[in-house]
Amino acid sequence: MATVPRPGAYICGTDAAMDVIGGKWKVSILWALGERPRCRFGELRRLLPGITEKVLAAHLREMEAHGIVHREAYEEVPPRVEYALTEAGHRLNTALGPLGDWGREHLLGGAPYPA
Repeated sequence: MATVPRPGAYICGTDAAMDVIGGKWKVSILWALGERPRCRFGELRRLLPGITEKVLAAHLREMEAHGIVHREAYEEVPPRVEYALTEAGHRLNTALGPLGDWGREHLLGGAPYPA
């Protein structure tokens, strides 16, 4: 599921950003992590019905590599891992806000985000 960086230069900033957040689940993962300051893997799965463990793990690794998600592993028994947005991830979520507003207005008839 890992994406391969595309060959060639980006033509604009939006093009570069879409390369980082492209895919069916990445924006939803950003939303879920924006709703909770720290989230364990299982919590993320419950917040994102339909995502598989394999896809979630792959997307989290890619997002960590891009510096928008931080993974914290605690040396406990049983092991505990938590995910959180980095400062860059928070800025990206803020930048996506107007896109979410547009989607609510034009496609969801003004319905609020699900709780």
